[in-house]
Amino acid sequence: MNKAPLQYCRNPFLHERRPTRIVTVGSVSMGGEHPVVPQSMIVCDTMNTQGAVKETLALVEAGCEIVRITAPTVKDAANLRQIRAELDALGVKVPLVADIHFKPDAAMEAARWIEAVRINPGNFADSKKFKTHEYTGEDYAEELQRVDEAFRPLVELAKERGIKMRIGVNHGSLSDRIMSRYGDTPRGMVESAMEFARIARKYGFHNFVFSMKASNPKVMIAAYRLLAATLAAEGEDWNYPFHTGVTEAGEGEDGRIKSAIGIGALLVDGLGDTIRVSLSEDSPHEIPVCRDLISIIPSLTRCEKDISSFIIKETRDPFSFSRRVSEMIEREGISFGGEQVVRVVVTEKNWDALPAAMRNGADVRPEGVYEKLGVMEVNPLTEFTPESGRIIAVADNVGIPPVAAYRMLAARLDAMGARNPILLKDTLEPSSQDSPSSLSLLASSVVLGALLCDGIGDAILLRRDPSPESALVLSYNILQAAGCRSFKTEYVACPSCGRTLYDLQAVIAKIKSRTQHLKGVKIAIMGCIVNGPGEMADADFGYVGGAPGKINLYVGKTPVKFNIPENEAVDRLVDLIREHDKWRDL
Repeated sequence: MNKAPLQYCRNPFLHERRPTRIVTVGSVSMGGEHPVVPQSMIVCDTMNTQGAVKETLALVEAGCEIVRITAPTVKDAANLRQIRAELDALGVKVPLVADIHFKPDAAMEAARWIEAVRINPGNFADSKKFKTHEYTGEDYAEELQRVDEAFRPLVELAKERGIKMRIGVNHGSLSDRIMSRYGDTPRGMVESAMEFARIARKYGFHNFVFSMKASNPKVMIAAYRLLAATLAAEGEDWNYPFHTGVTEAGEGEDGRIKSAIGIGALLVDGLGDTIRVSLSEDSPHEIPVCRDLISIIPSLTRCEKDISSFIIKETRDPFSFSRRVSEMIEREGISFGGEQVVRVVVTEKNWDALPAAMRNGADVRPEGVYEKLGVMEVNPLTEFTPESGRIIAVADNVGIPPVAAYRMLAARLDAMGARNPILLKDTLEPSSQDSPSSLSLLASSVVLGALLCDGIGDAILLRRDPSPESALVLSYNILQAAGCRSFKTEYVACPSCGRTLYDLQAVIAKIKSRTQHLKGVKIAIMGCIVNGPGEMADADFGYVGGAPGKINLYVGKTPVKFNIPENEAVDRLVDLIREHDKWRDL
């Protein structure tokens, strides 16, 4: 008998929050009907009790509801007792989460004093050696028994104390066991989490959540969807909440765009019960972004039409990325669709308002004027006949949200065998231009990013931002964050935490000042080794804290230079870029 196909949500055209059990962490509940919970992480040394308390208070003041603190050693974990006591004395009851990598004994110590422990299945019971092994079925079973023996004490202590656990998978730190069998794939991430979840359930522990983090939004989205589908297939009582986030998102506008694409795409599909926006900035800056993301989802998913009975088979694979197949056509001297990059289109009004330097720019310029492209606008809820050789877009004010509308459009075109290129709009209600710029940036990133990560879209038209210049730049930034185009240097930068071995913000600024003119080069800037090599899989070069005051440099995942004094490391990075013929002078 054939198994039913995996489903990550009940209806991809209709927003409905994934039903989960309720999980508690201290006084905070998540899942079920509870609102999505914003959280963050302090960045100071965990042994600095007063610094940890001060940073926690700043996060609470910003609206953070759960605070994570790294515990790299047993000594650090033991000091969580003092941090908790100091906060209690101030009447601050915000739940604390110990962030654990490599040290089961640190997890055991932390679990004695605070409300939650995050463990990383990739390194909790495994030392990462980046070696490929051939496992027989018996070998693999023995490995899982070893993991069981290492994890069971923490599970039993968490159950005894009634604390929460996060089974937090990172794309960049999967175990050699998982990598050997599944590779660094969304399936590997899910299997890594399921190994630990099965052990937790075996010993009757259920107060846990999952996370599937990656620096690449496409990988992260696919992994969460696959996890949701896998849990649903296991049975109704596998309904554990999700902690969602794009790890190593970076800073500034780029970090906010990448986070909005990954987290927002999941929230639109009803996935996510607590979120963290991981920025390479002071952590209180993350909370307003979390809250803004949560606040815009109702408007981005509001549906005025009853589409509950809308039935059409989707052709996209939601668990792995592939771009929708379309024919290539030419308009105004520019090719759209086919193997062409996703194009940036502007309205005639914005074209007229743009300065000549931007209209004729090399890297950031309009590639089409909407009114001159002969776009065919349709309502995907009604019957239509696509005209060959025309770009197609969803008409305005059709009463359905843009993500659902464009999924419907793509499905209907594919069902008819039509390969028309699709032009995406960030809003189907042009009057929405009056929203604050911070919300506008996030909303455009969620809508366009979610669809691009679905593989839908051959051109984009951004209309929320009333400034023609900033709308044009944002269009290109969204395409870069979604992995569709590369028009500037890209930085994969981790958020600061207590494991960071140098001043992350200062180093990012220094590296950017030297390299931001390198179009198409991706540089990873990692504070420590925990996720560094894995999360640098897509990067050309990596700058990683190896020890206090010492930096290791990477080409892709491969370390090539070790223990460079920090005051020389940026120069050596530039030299490395030159050696690999990626450098160009200003």
